[in-house]
Order: sequence, then C-alpha cells, then structure tokens
Amino acid sequence: MDRSADPELACPVAPVVDVVFSRWTTPILWALHEYGRQRFGELERRLTSITPKVLTQRLRQLERDGLVARTYHAEMPPRVEYEITELGASLGPIFAHLVTWADAHLEDVEQARRAYDAAR
Repeated sequence: MDRSADPELACPVAPVVDVVFSRWTTPILWALHEYGRQRFGELERRLTSITPKVLTQRLRQLERDGLVARTYHAEMPPRVEYEITELGASLGPIFAHLVTWADAHLEDVEQARRAYDAAR
C-alpha cells in the first residue's frame, strides 16, 4: 500500500497524536505523573473544568491504551485508584520537549496570530 496516497497513513505521528493529545489525556497523565496514584475525586478536584462523565470516559480510554492502571480495592466503602503506568510515564521526555518548544516559540505563535488577525 502506498502510504503517501492517504494523508492519515502518510504521517507516522498521527496515531500517536490520536492517543496522547486528545483534549483531556495530557492533563490527566500530567496529574498522575506529578502527584502519583489518585482516586477519582482527587483527579476531579485537580482538573476543575472536566465533567465526571468525561473524566470517566478518558480514564477508561487511557486504561485501555495501557497508559493508566486502575486498581479496585474491595473494602467498605470500595476504593478505586488510578496511576500512570510505565508506558504512560515513558511519554515524559516527549512532554518535556514540548514544554521546551512552547517556551521558545509560543510567543512567536501569538505574534503570528495577532498579525494574521490584524490583516483580516
């Protein structure tokens, strides 16, 4: 198959972007990496603008992708904890590079946006 014929297949990064850079994935992974194992309510308090429904959906997807581990403790009351997996933590260097890029270039992006908007 000719990968260049399909733009989605031509870019080898596209599947990674789909997995890692969806709306809430990076904040959830960051919170778990930064603060360690957490219960649902703790994550919800850290990520104040996410709804419980969306947080549940994203955690399930991250668990399915192998980036987050869910541990159920059969006690009264039941307790569930989430933590970043080794696979999820392996994204750390990628995020560090993005922070470096952002520090160096986000102001340039903002200037380009202002110039573009002013010309319109």
